[in-house]
Amino acid sequence: MNQALGSNAIVRRSLLVALGAAPLLLSGCAALGGVEPEGSGDLGVVVERASGKLAIVNTSRRELLAEVGGLGDLSHASVVFSRDGRHAYVFGRDGGLSKVDLLQRRLVARVMQAGNSIGGAISADGQLVAAQNYQPGGVKVFDARTLALVADLPAEYAPGKLSRVVGLVDLPGRRFAYSLFDADEIWVADLSDVRQPQIQKFKGIGKSPYDALVTPDGRHYIAGLFGEDGLALIDLWQPQPVVRRILGGYGRGQQPLPVYKMPHLRGWAVAGRHAYLPAIGRHEVLVVDTQSWQEVGRIPVAGQPVFVMARPDGRQVWVNFSVPDYDRVQVIDTPSQQVVATLTPGKAVLHMEFTPRGEAVWISSRDDNRVSVIDTQTLQTLARIELDAPSGIFFTSRAARLGF
Repeated sequence: MNQALGSNAIVRRSLLVALGAAPLLLSGCAALGGVEPEGSGDLGVVVERASGKLAIVNTSRRELLAEVGGLGDLSHASVVFSRDGRHAYVFGRDGGLSKVDLLQRRLVARVMQAGNSIGGAISADGQLVAAQNYQPGGVKVFDARTLALVADLPAEYAPGKLSRVVGLVDLPGRRFAYSLFDADEIWVADLSDVRQPQIQKFKGIGKSPYDALVTPDGRHYIAGLFGEDGLALIDLWQPQPVVRRILGGYGRGQQPLPVYKMPHLRGWAVAGRHAYLPAIGRHEVLVVDTQSWQEVGRIPVAGQPVFVMARPDGRQVWVNFSVPDYDRVQVIDTPSQQVVATLTPGKAVLHMEFTPRGEAVWISSRDDNRVSVIDTQTLQTLARIELDAPSGIFFTSRAARLGF
């Protein structure tokens, strides 16, 4: 008898809670103006570099939802996402850091944090946003919710000398790794306590690191070197990490060639045991064994590669190129390590982004003012979206990936 009365009381309380929540649900729908609510996992953004706008897109419906302006100089912009995929943090060339709400489709916060910035990262716990800066050199760290400055990490490698910072990536445990272009160093910053950041410095890693990446498992930080052939690798899982030089032939090689655009290491493709990376100044994609970090093959391609990106399942690798071949995209079949298709989606292909499960790839063509959506199986164009000088494409699925 008492148990039944207790159960009825629980039911009554549940009904009261549900009835009390009903007006809130109705008011929420009214606030959306009758728009059907949607999750953030189906969203993405495209940088419109000429107009300082961010285009918000739906990746399943393949359509433009909104454009958010007032983001400053986006000529070299990059984007990271909050853990829930709702907010995009935009790093502009002019040093602006902007926070855009993808669900409300508006700019919610913006700070001018430097004179020249080229990218950033968000901590694994989603609480800190870090910006890498050219002018002044260093890293600034912000509260992801408010964009309030919580830590300033000058890249002072000698008294009065600041270095430009490149290759900033997030690591597990509220840590960030980055390279100092002018100092030939790699630093790893631990911000477990933002009031007392701890910085580990690796010196003499090679001449002029220009970009870097972290492998998907968070183990290896790899910096490309502009001043000499080869790359610098740090195994972050070791108790006492040391810098190791790998791929001594990676670079211009014995016969220097003109380099029209430096490849982006963040666009390296890791598929299975192999990494596929652009050969600097050459018409080749290098194949590297990620266990030994030795080169195991080269694939001839149509031009100087810029981005070499793997479909999420690793079955394909897609490559775009610098001038004069930047109207083309090639597809590499990873089992055979052969180019199986050449596409011409438009003039000045600047970036590619796969949908989360890889059934389609979105490709920006800056000079044709459009983004093309291509089926990765049939290679047929599924949609075209007209945008003003599109460049970087970023989907919210990046929120769950390390180093993105």
